[in-house]
Amino acid sequence: MDTEENKGEYFKGRGAQVNPNNKFISRNYVQEHVEGLDEPFLESSPTQIIPTYPKQILSKVDSPDIGFYKSLNPYQGCEHGCIYCYARNSHEYWGYSAGLDFERKILVKYSAAELLRDEFDKKSYVPEVIFMSGNTDCYQPLERKLGLTRSILETMLAYKHPVSLISKNVLMLRDLDILAELASMGLVSVSVTINSLREEVRRKMEPRTATAKARLKLIERLAEKNVPVSLMIAPIVPAVNSDEMPALIKSGADAGAKWASYTIVRLNGSIADIFKDWAYKNYPDRAEKIIHGIEACHGGKLNDSQWGRRIRGDGQVAEGIRQLFKMAEKKYMGKEERPVLRTDLFDRPDSSGQLRLF
Repeated sequence: MDTEENKGEYFKGRGAQVNPNNKFISRNYVQEHVEGLDEPFLESSPTQIIPTYPKQILSKVDSPDIGFYKSLNPYQGCEHGCIYCYARNSHEYWGYSAGLDFERKILVKYSAAELLRDEFDKKSYVPEVIFMSGNTDCYQPLERKLGLTRSILETMLAYKHPVSLISKNVLMLRDLDILAELASMGLVSVSVTINSLREEVRRKMEPRTATAKARLKLIERLAEKNVPVSLMIAPIVPAVNSDEMPALIKSGADAGAKWASYTIVRLNGSIADIFKDWAYKNYPDRAEKIIHGIEACHGGKLNDSQWGRRIRGDGQVAEGIRQLFKMAEKKYMGKEERPVLRTDLFDRPDSSGQLRLF
């Protein structure tokens, strides 16, 4: 709950305000209740970079309600700090918390591009669209320093391999040269995520992300370079941003987005407690309304893993959101559909050539 006692402990610039227990660890220190200790149990420490050494870089995705089959994530954990992020739960597999640890302990796959080239060079490899940022944003702030995503895109271009990206960071503009060249061959599509035009909502829900204005400019620049770009409104949170659907779609269309999609928030695993803590601290006057609105979209639960329903929800609240989306989409968006990216151009360059110098 939001009280005078805990207001001073709010970590600005972070989404999560707690570090909940990791269910995979039998013994660890966590703060379940504020006990008036002389020193704070939690602190907002700087981001920690943790190198990882995977044996392969591509993951097979077989979810029937998702339209991609291979994903690539150079980072695990995300500095953006989006409070609702479903990827928070995966941080627990590494022995960390889905809360503050997810935002400040970033696992980095330094060999991502090299592993991708090794995969492409296998004689048995069959090209299909690779989706980037299916877990955490490949253009999160750390990318500015490390450049892993750019090296991956350079590899995609060298092999003429199709790739689809989703991000909420305008750092993507740094790689506009590569994206434009991929687009000229029908090898790329991009989705830009915006879930609110209100800066007050963004600062609370996505504390380390670019403003909506900056993201709309990103859509505009991508469209100018003929890069197929869409607007992803994700996630819709009842009683927080559910009223913004028409304005978001109009703004995206005006900027150059050719199609739009959306998801409704779901709070699986540890995210439920992290989100509820956030809701009471940021919206004490309507926290219950927010939580009950989410439950109304998922059969009375915050946790929803049912195929199809987990993304768009079910029930009257979800149906109202769906109708609002359809109405705004019909009014503001054209009839252009998501492009089918080419796989027939895939070609392996000479391993002794320039690619190996990247």
